Amino acid sequence: MRTYRLPGPGPLDDLKLATEDMPTPGPNQLLVATRAAAVNRRDLLIITGRYPLPTRAGVIPLSDGAGEVVAVGDAVRRFAVGDRVTASYWPRWISGRLRPEVVDQLGCTVDGWLTEYALLDQAAAVAVPEHLTWAEAAALPCAGVSAWNALTRPGTLTAGQTVLVLGTGDVALFAAQLAKAMGCRVIATTSSAAKAERLRGIGVDDVVDYVATPEWSKEVRALTGGAGADLVVETQGPATFGQSLRAAATYAQICLLWVASPRPEVLTITEDDLMGSLATIRREFVGNRVELEALCQALAAHRIRPIVDRAFGFDDAIAAYRSYRDEDSFGKVVVEIDSTQPA
Repeated sequence: MRTYRLPGPGPLDDLKLATEDMPTPGPNQLLVATRAAAVNRRDLLIITGRYPLPTRAGVIPLSDGAGEVVAVGDAVRRFAVGDRVTASYWPRWISGRLRPEVVDQLGCTVDGWLTEYALLDQAAAVAVPEHLTWAEAAALPCAGVSAWNALTRPGTLTAGQTVLVLGTGDVALFAAQLAKAMGCRVIATTSSAAKAERLRGIGVDDVVDYVATPEWSKEVRALTGGAGADLVVETQGPATFGQSLRAAATYAQICLLWVASPRPEVLTITEDDLMGSLATIRREFVGNRVELEALCQALAAHRIRPIVDRAFGFDDAIAAYRSYRDEDSFGKVVVEIDSTQPA
């Protein structure tokens, strides 16, 4: 089989395509013919050495992917040959809270999806909704679960409330789609008229141009009759956090989902930002397998399709990284993989 390996932090060209022997699944493992894999922001941080979790030298990159089971170990009971699966971003985090002993991540400390055939532990695997294409199914584990958990923590939302999403990144688009399915009003920020139209096309109720309206928090309050948003899915901080707080309703929740900035930034909250606010601020770091399963059930029930912007072939995986880094995408950047070699 062919597979990519990441020797260590460095330029994108260091990502190497190699030919290796086909792996054999252990007793509790699945051998999966990979059909698609998706790039996330964390994958760029890993390859440039800016990710907070140490990366294993020689790891197969990418946490997100989907494929068809082609062989199973003797003890596998959860899946069978022919099943369509993806896998949890944290393969050993099944349920409950994140604990130090389950901090492995696909594409970072353990092998990920940028390969023709992937080995997965059966405990990490999740069946993907039948209505999704391979590229759409590959988009779920990181951005999809992050958005799902931003919206669904106990006491977070009820139908009719207002959700504010920032920009058109992967998490923001997932959050907008899911919030609409939950019966919420969605306000989004963007700087592009073309993207504003596409946001409205997926059901977003109101769009605020943050270039034309630098104090976009005031516009959010105006659109909500002065009340503010009940939930802010904050994906663009730290620089935007003050305005997110000013745009939030008195008892709102602000879910922080950003990762590392190009350079360290100081998170500053002014007295004016806090004035009159009783908002709850919380963090999410993707989620566990049970939460991925819940997301898949919601997508199937509402026939929601993740938004895929661009697809690249397996030989062009480095171009997919560059496209994600350099081009202004609206939706996921994926690598499609034609695993035609017999298992």
